[in-house]
Amino acid sequence: MTPAGALLAAALATPLAFVALCLLPGFRRRVFDLLPLAPLPALVAAVAAPGGSLLLAPAPMRLVLALDEPGAMLLGGAALLWAAAGLYARTYMATDPTRIGFAVWWLLTLAGSLGVFIVADMTSFYLMFSLVSLAAYGLVAHEGTPRAESASLIYMALAVLGEAFLLLGFVLLATAGPTGNPLIADAVASLPASPWRDATLALLILGFGLKMGLVPLHVWMPLAHPVAPMPASAVLSGIIVKAGVIGLVRFLPFDQPAADWGTALIVLGLFTAYYGVAIGITQSHPKTVLAYSTVSQMGLVAAIIGAGLELGAAGVSRLAAYYALHHMLVKGALFMGVGVMAATGARHRTLALGVMAVMALSLAGLPLTSGALAKYAAKGPLGDGLAGTLAALSAAGSALLMLHFLRLVAKTAPVRADAVAGWGLRAPWLATAAASLFAGWMLFAPAIGYAPASALAPAALWDATWPLLLGGLLAFGLARSGIGLPKIPEGDVAALAMCALPAVRRIGDGAERLDAALRRWPVAGLALMAIVLILGATLGTAR
Repeated sequence: MTPAGALLAAALATPLAFVALCLLPGFRRRVFDLLPLAPLPALVAAVAAPGGSLLLAPAPMRLVLALDEPGAMLLGGAALLWAAAGLYARTYMATDPTRIGFAVWWLLTLAGSLGVFIVADMTSFYLMFSLVSLAAYGLVAHEGTPRAESASLIYMALAVLGEAFLLLGFVLLATAGPTGNPLIADAVASLPASPWRDATLALLILGFGLKMGLVPLHVWMPLAHPVAPMPASAVLSGIIVKAGVIGLVRFLPFDQPAADWGTALIVLGLFTAYYGVAIGITQSHPKTVLAYSTVSQMGLVAAIIGAGLELGAAGVSRLAAYYALHHMLVKGALFMGVGVMAATGARHRTLALGVMAVMALSLAGLPLTSGALAKYAAKGPLGDGLAGTLAALSAAGSALLMLHFLRLVAKTAPVRADAVAGWGLRAPWLATAAASLFAGWMLFAPAIGYAPASALAPAALWDATWPLLLGGLLAFGLARSGIGLPKIPEGDVAALAMCALPAVRRIGDGAERLDAALRRWPVAGLALMAIVLILGATLGTAR
């Protein structure tokens, strides 16, 4: 076993070993304090083992670990955020009597989320994807409130639906490729010639798009994030959705252009980007606004991936991973920052609000931040046409949404004006915020291939600045106009469907009563026979 292979094995085995050790009472009592240590082998692997691989079982039941460049970026960012959020959770949930059970769900979700970035065969990927999807239920349902129970049930229903889409897609993909348990790369290489190509691509996009939160399969996100504990929200929005990103990157055939599906994914992604903003600005809870922001940002990532599929540009997978890494760290910092702001009194929150403003506007492309670099790099595949223009304008929408978020989060404060959040909350929050800036600049040249100086040219700085100005102008105009926005409930489509259930039940009950009445009416049978005869005569005449 090579050192790189050993690191990959340790990245996956460590959180699973922690779960097994929870059977020991002594370890179980200390496991919550050890949560920040579980992802550290994965962080080392992301830095030291790119290009490494490990064969754990031979064909046909092979189990292969491998780390390519997109996987290394996302593995490193995920491990860093898991460690920071675990440290944050030690303080945030210190008095929670059920935190041991939460820790077990945390470790299982952690194992699955890291596993999807490093497994290279189809069966293992499906197992890891299922693990991260299903174990996250425990994080969503942890609070045990009616809202948490409702959100967790909807989350689980959609997670199972996503698993069904992927299982069918993987079956079709496997039938067109090598027998047994093929490597993902080998199965994808055979997809363009498959007679089931279109059906397979549709199922893959549905399954992975649901995890990313693409409209209309996004509803789990704004329902789950507000009810989960703050550290869980950070990893749900920052990391869990990236299982969908790595799925599209791994399973879509970028080596050959697929213009029809690429265009469809661009349209779906851009629609999602705008939809997330439109619904997000109607929300009144900071965490819900952040959830809709994730919907919007993942829509833009989907559009980037669609552009790569349309062009047959394999290099776009690195760009999608880079953009997802930026979002991962920034969104994790924002969720942790909501907790910091809630624990900081008015006398001490100026600096905290400043950090939150930088992180929030980074999502809109604030110059010198990782967001500006990610949006600059995205201009390449999206081009200067309609898609590129809409993507650029979506940054103005992000600015509008984030200004709305900052206004809401500035209002949250503890009762005591001199309260100060402890370092157990502030340290991991500040570390994650700093990591988003550092990682963005450090990886800009090696991952994307652009010189850092190009992002500092006057034209590039203006391209990053005008959407912020436009978003600020829209926010100012909206505030001064006095126009009241509609009160759209969290989960929008799902909430409206739930509201419609009583009416649907009443219609069903009415139909049953009408059917019963007709069955008791002797003329009903004759009338039905007459209708059938009339229809038959009409069809005969038409011929």
